[in-house]
Amino acid sequence: MLLFLNFFKKEKNDTKPKQANATPSKPKRTNEHIATRKGEIGEYKIDIQLDQLPKDCRYLSDLLVKNPKAKSGYSQIDHVVLTPYGLFVIETKNYQGTIYGGKDRKTWLVNGKFKMMNPFVQNYGHIKALTSFIDKKYHDLFISMVSFTKRCTFKVDLDYRKIASNEIIVYDIELSEFIHRKVSVLKIHHKEPLLNQSDISIIYNAYSDANITDPAIRDEHKLVLNVNTPVESASPLSTCSICNKPVSNKVKTYCLSNKKYKGKIYCFDHQNSPQ
Repeated sequence: MLLFLNFFKKEKNDTKPKQANATPSKPKRTNEHIATRKGEIGEYKIDIQLDQLPKDCRYLSDLLVKNPKAKSGYSQIDHVVLTPYGLFVIETKNYQGTIYGGKDRKTWLVNGKFKMMNPFVQNYGHIKALTSFIDKKYHDLFISMVSFTKRCTFKVDLDYRKIASNEIIVYDIELSEFIHRKVSVLKIHHKEPLLNQSDISIIYNAYSDANITDPAIRDEHKLVLNVNTPVESASPLSTCSICNKPVSNKVKTYCLSNKKYKGKIYCFDHQNSPQ
């Protein structure tokens, strides 16, 4: 009888569906995917801050508007914040490392090696494009802001960090704080708001109407930018295997062609002692 029951249990257990032993492997993430993901997280952090601005403020994100002076024929603006005391145009950057730059320089440097366009020159072009969609009486109310992630360190003109300036560089986590501070300073200088809610609605609607949402046009714009952007100007993706410091294409090529590095990349400081 006992043998019969054991046999019955075995038969019953055999009828259970077998579960997969291994979980599906996740696709390997490339540097491009990682950079894109970091950019999305950065934008998300900014959107959270903009959502918490006072009720008399409005904002738009990821605008694509016509700009005949741009290479692609369009300008893509990350964020525009409309407040009663000014119009903030925000350019966001997803770099890692030390940012070197000055007002008199058309190009800035990341880690002293990789070139990038002066983001305030870039943002000036965005502001000029935006002025074409609104009345001239609003043209002097623009404030240019450039936001970097906390993975950066600033080595730039100190004026860029002063609230009195109309060109302000910030870390992404302090964006809303600097907007509040700038508005507070403007309130001291102006007894009455420079824009009422009707003005803000007019500007908001003008930019909403000008915004191009057609995916084909947006893809074409990105393609033109990628074709016209030098490799060294892009966010550096190759890094040292030891310290994760970005390296130039020349260093990358040297390491990969040298057998002693076994396919790994090392910065100058660690090329003599690869792990």
